[in-house]
Amino acid sequence: MRLPILTLAAIATLLVAADASAQTYDPRYPVCMHVYTPGGFGGGGGDYFDCSFTSLPQCRATASGRSASCDVNPYYRFDQPPQQPRRRHKKQH
Repeated sequence: MRLPILTLAAIATLLVAADASAQTYDPRYPVCMHVYTPGGFGGGGGDYFDCSFTSLPQCRATASGRSASCDVNPYYRFDQPPQQPRRRHKKQH
């Protein structure tokens, strides 16, 4: 009984400690805020990106007073036309 519990605990620890760098930037928005989180006793700090801003002034207003900086999203395509919502065609009988 102890072995399955220890195995599950080891798997849970690995999943919690997994790196989330694959989801760094959201390509739908042109500006990202890089937020720095402090490390407590023994580390544990880190940082993350919040790519939900449409302009640098909007991002800077949100980052004001925080440990954060705003940058242009390197994965945003500025030459793309604005996305139009998809139209759904009604089925005709």
